[in-house]
Amino acid sequence: MKFFSVIFLFIFSFQLGAQDLSIEQIVNKANEAYRYFGKDVKSTAHMDIRDKNGKTIMERELVILRKNTGGLNQKWYAYFNQPADIKKMVFMSWKQDGKADKRWLYVPSLDLVKRLSTADKRGSFAGSQFTYEDVTGRSPKEDTHELQETSATSYKIKSTPKNPSSVEFAYYVSFVDKKTFLPTKTILYDKSGNAYKRYEMLDSREIQGFPTITKFSMTNLKTKESTIATMSNIQYNIGIQENIFTEASLRRAPRQYLR
Repeated sequence: MKFFSVIFLFIFSFQLGAQDLSIEQIVNKANEAYRYFGKDVKSTAHMDIRDKNGKTIMERELVILRKNTGGLNQKWYAYFNQPADIKKMVFMSWKQDGKADKRWLYVPSLDLVKRLSTADKRGSFAGSQFTYEDVTGRSPKEDTHELQETSATSYKIKSTPKNPSSVEFAYYVSFVDKKTFLPTKTILYDKSGNAYKRYEMLDSREIQGFPTITKFSMTNLKTKESTIATMSNIQYNIGIQENIFTEASLRRAPRQYLR
């Protein structure tokens, strides 16, 4: 009986501990699972941009490189392979903990390197329903978080921006899987409290021991336009060098990582 009592107490304590995570711990775990697993990662993204009737109107294919550089600091490099009119276009971002992110866009048709302003972070990424900030991620430090509900499988979290004037939304509600801590759905609400944009995880699998989202969508709930992103060729910890994340690499792409 003593043996079974010990086992029961162990299981009960484990379950209790899993339910006792603070909102800060949940948000930080979700941010890590979604954006920070691995020292670096390379992937290919295919974006299917659709009109209100679900018809594909544009497609994009790009290679994305991401490297963690300490703490919440990160560097991103996105190189477009298709279509032909934007081939060789590059988006690069430096995420800086406690500071505004730095972002650049290289437009090959004009041979122009453009430094994106802070206001541009909420602009459309390559004509899709995703913003530049959606691609690289929003720092959880920019919002105040409230745990609204806990179910058997997920956490429901309301996040309100600390600086409302910096964004077009009033708040957003996220659903985070309790097992993987991946966000399965996020709904953005406008100043009138109406839902106007929705992110959804459509598929995921474990890659090199990391739970990874492999297909997801962003939908404008007012216009019904949407973008579906499918990720492939995902490789973690390949040893991406930090020196490729420079303005020089915008014009001279690091081919060794783009094959």
